[in-house]
Amino acid sequence: MEGSNKRKREDMDQENGVDFSLLEAVERSEGTVQVMDIRALKKMVLAFERRLRDNLEARMKYVDHPDKFADSELELHEELVRLKALAGAPELYPELVHLNTIPSIVGLLTHENTDIAVDVVGLVQDLTDEDVVEDSDEGAQVLVDALVENNALELLVQNLARLDEGDPDESAAVYSTLATIENMIEVRPAVSESVCEKTKLLRWLLTRIKPREFDSNKQYATEILVILLQSSAANQRRLGQMNGVDTVLQAVALYKSRDPKSGDEEEMVENLFDCLCSLVMPVENKERFVKAEGVELMIIIMKQKKSAYGSAMRALDFAMTKFPPACERFVDVLGLKTLFAAFMGKIPVNKKNQGERYKEDLEERIISLTASLFDGLSRGSRKERLLSKFVENEFEKVDRLMELYIRYADRVKAEIERMDQLQLDDLELDDDERYNRKLESGLYTLQLIAVILGHLWYSEHQKMRARIELLLRQQRLSKENVKAILQEYHENIGDSDGPDEKERAQTKIQKFIDAM
Repeated sequence: MEGSNKRKREDMDQENGVDFSLLEAVERSEGTVQVMDIRALKKMVLAFERRLRDNLEARMKYVDHPDKFADSELELHEELVRLKALAGAPELYPELVHLNTIPSIVGLLTHENTDIAVDVVGLVQDLTDEDVVEDSDEGAQVLVDALVENNALELLVQNLARLDEGDPDESAAVYSTLATIENMIEVRPAVSESVCEKTKLLRWLLTRIKPREFDSNKQYATEILVILLQSSAANQRRLGQMNGVDTVLQAVALYKSRDPKSGDEEEMVENLFDCLCSLVMPVENKERFVKAEGVELMIIIMKQKKSAYGSAMRALDFAMTKFPPACERFVDVLGLKTLFAAFMGKIPVNKKNQGERYKEDLEERIISLTASLFDGLSRGSRKERLLSKFVENEFEKVDRLMELYIRYADRVKAEIERMDQLQLDDLELDDDERYNRKLESGLYTLQLIAVILGHLWYSEHQKMRARIELLLRQQRLSKENVKAILQEYHENIGDSDGPDEKERAQTKIQKFIDAM
């Protein structure tokens, strides 16, 4: 088969005016290739195909005598290493594909000698490296398309299963394989879904994150999972159907009462939580999260006050958004006490959360989670328990909410003033640009605070209403200011969740506006 492919390539190049006998003569007379051009590329391809043919013939002839084809294996290895020089000229990738060399390279992933397969993984990784392909987008896309068409994804993943991570070289090949898949996704984002559809990569990754021990390949496995899940609802559902929610929760649970031992391990834990947040986007996976006692686990992690505290809160926010059963479970397992301790600023201090940015992110997450609770709890004892939190201790949480409202309102006001100055300087900003800049300055969090105030006002608790009005007056504000924020939020609710959900959300906000 390899000989047939080689003859096809020779016929094709003869049609293009390439004299292979001349190339062979040049190859014999010269030592190393100094300049990478089409002529040099064809020389390298010719040498590689010849070594491949020799190796296949030797293996067939001396099937029971490995020592007799060892030399041909070494020569093939050397040619694969030489091919790495192509990474210096990605503009030649289309010609490499035109020479029909990709099937030969990819086919070696199934070579009986694992070392040869490892060589191929290293070669493909180098050819698709981000630093290389950014210099030639078109060439990289042609190469990745050819790899996909020749089943490289399937063979790369199959090869993962036979690599022994106890061997340092093969462990390194696992890392290189994952890097190659990441590189291919970077060039062609559609590979993210096709690799999960065509191969057992997701299942392999789930198995790889299970061991308790930390290592660089486990860390990289979590990183690849993040990439596969972050923008693909199809992959999120696939992983959910593989018991992925429970597996990721088990991996996270190892850190409920201890911190990672290194920066790399800390990054891996963050990857796991990123996976969890993406994973619970589909409603069916939110259900799996609740059933697997994910709500309880996140609350336990928060109570332990370790470095995963903020990550657990983030996962809860994703799981509870627009999913009442998770909100109800949160209240039932006494999560309100833990949440409102954080709401009042009682956040555990450790080396990870010393920065202001971390505290701001966590503050915004707390507000989002509180808004999700108000949205997810219907009238009843659970809703009353939530509302009672704002009454206890002489309305201290209403005071805190208004403190946050003023702070975020000031930020947005300052951004509006900056934009107005830009307008005076003849720098035009359209409405979308202005709105996006306001969002970046904190408008979305301000809107959520206004929504929470709307819920409190709509509850018709007279003393709570009086407290809100008093605090507004002290800042020379009124309900009209809150209503204006709610009105802007109402007008900008999108329909990404469908027209029915948009109408439901707008109707709810309108009730608050009318009540005020």
